[in-house]
Amino acid sequence: MNDDVFDGVDDDAGDDGFDCDRLEEELRAAAAILDPVPAELCRIAVEAYALYDLDARIAELTFDSLVDAIPVRGVMDPPRMLTFRTGELTVDVEVTSEGLLGQVLPPQTARIEVLNGPQPAAPLTADDLGRFACDAPPAGPFALRLRTGAEVVVTEWLRA
Repeated sequence: MNDDVFDGVDDDAGDDGFDCDRLEEELRAAAAILDPVPAELCRIAVEAYALYDLDARIAELTFDSLVDAIPVRGVMDPPRMLTFRTGELTVDVEVTSEGLLGQVLPPQTARIEVLNGPQPAAPLTADDLGRFACDAPPAGPFALRLRTGAEVVVTEWLRA
């Protein structure tokens, strides 16, 4: 076999004479030129990572009117009722075409963010009775992040 083919290949490249690090570098450079990652996707990935909160407790969905409720005859667009629970904390949410209404139980003040994909989180404040409202209905997947005096709670992600 002709050894001229392998001229210039790094002898420290490994048993098979192949420099994997150099190949990876060249493939990354080619991909960046031929098929670059869209800036919007990079921004969404960074924001998704920023949502990762080790101290947050996950509130499980325990009731969803789309699954658990009996349909009412004659009601064309019923609100979607959701209940999330974690430990002693419960969050009841009503999703309508006009927005969100909710309550944190036991009643307490809380700062609430509606996480809704690439859009910035909409900050809400629960009053002393735990009630909160948002005038904009979520579009697409959404979750809620609650910051009470003692903890951070994030609900499961759902489709609106």
